[in-house]
Amino acid sequence: MEYLAHIDGERKQTNKEHLCGTALLAGDFAERFGKRDWGYCCGMLHDIGKYSAAFQEKIQNGSNKRVDHSTAGAQVCSEKGDMYGFMSYCIAGHHSGLPDRGSSSDVGNAPTLEGRKNKKIEDYNAYKNEIQVPEVKTFPFGEKETPNTDFSMSMFIRMIYSCLVDADFLDTERFMKRGQTQRESGEAIEILLEKLEKHVAGWLTNEDMETVNGRRTEILKNCFACGEMERGLFQLTVPTGGGKTIASLAFALRHAANNDMDRVIYVIPYTSIIEQNAEVFRRILGEQNVLENHCNVDYESSEELKPMQLASENWDKPVVVTTNVQFFESLFANKSSKCRKLHNMTNSVIVFDEAQMLPTDYLKPCIAAMEELVSNFHSSIVLCTATQPALKSFFRSKMPVTELCPRVDEQFCFFERVTYQNIGTISEEVLIEKLAGEHQALCIVNTKKRAQTLYQKMRGDGVFHLSTTMYPKHRRRILEKIRRTLKNNEKCILISTSLVEAGVDLDFCTVYRQLAGVDSMIQAAGRCNREGKREIKDSFAFIFQFKEKENIPGQQLQIDVSKMLLAGGEDISSLRGIEKYFTELYHFRGESLDKKKILEEFKDKRYNFAKVGQLFKLIEENTITIFVSKEDEARELLCRIECQGYTKAGMRKAGQYCVQLYENEIKKLQGAGMLKPVSEDIKDFYELINKEQYTDDMGLDLEIESGRAIMM
Repeated sequence: MEYLAHIDGERKQTNKEHLCGTALLAGDFAERFGKRDWGYCCGMLHDIGKYSAAFQEKIQNGSNKRVDHSTAGAQVCSEKGDMYGFMSYCIAGHHSGLPDRGSSSDVGNAPTLEGRKNKKIEDYNAYKNEIQVPEVKTFPFGEKETPNTDFSMSMFIRMIYSCLVDADFLDTERFMKRGQTQRESGEAIEILLEKLEKHVAGWLTNEDMETVNGRRTEILKNCFACGEMERGLFQLTVPTGGGKTIASLAFALRHAANNDMDRVIYVIPYTSIIEQNAEVFRRILGEQNVLENHCNVDYESSEELKPMQLASENWDKPVVVTTNVQFFESLFANKSSKCRKLHNMTNSVIVFDEAQMLPTDYLKPCIAAMEELVSNFHSSIVLCTATQPALKSFFRSKMPVTELCPRVDEQFCFFERVTYQNIGTISEEVLIEKLAGEHQALCIVNTKKRAQTLYQKMRGDGVFHLSTTMYPKHRRRILEKIRRTLKNNEKCILISTSLVEAGVDLDFCTVYRQLAGVDSMIQAAGRCNREGKREIKDSFAFIFQFKEKENIPGQQLQIDVSKMLLAGGEDISSLRGIEKYFTELYHFRGESLDKKKILEEFKDKRYNFAKVGQLFKLIEENTITIFVSKEDEARELLCRIECQGYTKAGMRKAGQYCVQLYENEIKKLQGAGMLKPVSEDIKDFYELINKEQYTDDMGLDLEIESGRAIMM
């Protein structure tokens, strides 16, 4: 009998061809971290279940019978025991996702690994006529000691799984598309380094340490020099205005070239910073070399962008720019679609920009995963920020951290732009009076409701409002108007929430910041005297509190720690003050730094991949989406969604016209009859039917009269 894996019309791919092709690819991927034999073995055994007569009847004659072809290889690995047993997770889950271990009493229909071991499946022994079980010679961690063997093993399984599922998909794709896949991996790291060196060549001649550009050049040169160091853990602590974007890229590309590494990955908390940085990288390195991978990017709209769409599946580009959410949720996912990219995180330089924004609810598992990438998967990590979090104690192996910024204390003194002043507790009226006396001032408060209230009381020429009550496309228009106003030296008072603190290039004479986390307050102050054109003594960042108690979800502890430091007279803008803030914050967070107890799900060789995939969500599903169809394009999109239902591309485009609200805010709008569901297919997605509730200057007005309703 001829045993087939895939059929495309008259064309056939035998199962042996598919297994060999997948094994070679998976072995190549695993070789990046020295485990070719593991990847090759998984590839050779993953589809041996297709050697059953029932599967061949299905593929060759169109039988409707469901045939499990994934369990066979898992059972073979399990029976061989020792190290092969760990591969059974990968093979069992190569379609359905990495399973939980389960219990030895699990019956065959249980979705666990133990259930799969006990499952009765079609006879597949014909595989022995064509396939030999490859020998696995290496140990997962070699001679290394690991601080948490079970967690290390779980990460190793994830990486081998990633090698397998990406190789399986690529080999199948190559057959089905006759090799015409449109995949383009981009240029070599060495070529990108040459492009960057050419771009900055003129800067490197500046040695005047009394100028901003001279200091930026000093930092840049040091990053180039440190790039020649061996792989490890690094930090780049650069004050606002110090040029950390280009400096970090200089280190990353030189380091990758020097250590024969495959790519540079930037992990960034906000899409606004991602879009800004990705544009800089594309301009220097070329469009085809930079993959921007987050929810706002649409590579599906044109055939020209097909290579980028394909690269977004497995991150096969030399420079990848992505979000904290995408990076960490992929690392802890169990589904093949999210895990395909994991092996391309190995042998990479991974830069965490704005490292202070690492998710505190999941800090311990995130740090554990980062430590594995450095210790066992040939990657280097750079923690890049002006407000360096106190993370050293969380790296269990106590690996050394190398600072890339020369003379850090001196740089922070040189780049001082503002005078901080704590003005204590004030009323809204006093704040408004102070703002009214300013020419160009930014005021950041902690809630959308407070921002709207202040704006309504100050509304007038030269007064602006920005918050997430505006949909993204609207916010961008307002930001452009604010930039023009500032550039023309016209009156500009901006009332905003924290969304302008990072990644938004604005420069005000004065900043007022409601008490928040120290990192947030420093980021806010970075919008004051940004270019250093004014005297420090004339540029103020005022810290204030309101008398009334406010509910600020997820921020209360940060506020309390900042309040404690200010009361003790701590200089919150100093390196010592920043370190003390994070040390105290993490101390008080304690066990909640692993809020969902993720690390406890990997113990005693019992690994719960599926459970963790469900638990590990950086953004909890407690917000509801409101679509605002005030613009022509928005109305066209709405018609399409109502007619066609949910599509990824459609919802991505719709996001430009959406506002996210919490359930308590939604209830008020629903109670007033202002919302209707867009489609039964899409959960928690509503249209705003009272367009008057959304205004050009304020976005969606959260002030709703109780008892008010609209009669339809």
